[in-house]
Amino acid sequence: MKINNLVLQTITKVIVFLILLYSVDLFFAGHYTPGGGFIGGLMASGAIVLLLITYDIKFVKKIFPINFIYVAAIGLLISTLTGMIAVLFNKPFLTHFFNKHVHLPLLGETSLHTAALFDLGVFLVVVGVTMTIIQTIGEDD
Repeated sequence: MKINNLVLQTITKVIVFLILLYSVDLFFAGHYTPGGGFIGGLMASGAIVLLLITYDIKFVKKIFPINFIYVAAIGLLISTLTGMIAVLFNKPFLTHFFNKHVHLPLLGETSLHTAALFDLGVFLVVVGVTMTIIQTIGEDD
């Protein structure tokens, strides 16, 4: 179903950008304040769902020409391998390393370490699974 509403489509382009930007901010803020890969992934999925509602699945597949099942699988692989890094150094599973502060444009001062890699995996799993479910439910043959 395609909604033909010029105002909604114009506003959606701006809102989706803002939601995705906020999703990235939540992702990086998750180490010290509420947020992280899970809620950041949900926000990113919400932005994509807004595109699905405003336009249609063909439009979204044109923007994101990827299979979201693979996104979830890659995220799960990243999360698992991040946990295994500590095991290779005789540390408990998911012990994080490398705490370095860097300045990111628009986000400011943040720290990067293996917990950020784990959160990246969680982010990808959440986006992949959520979008696979939404697309499966919303498909019409």
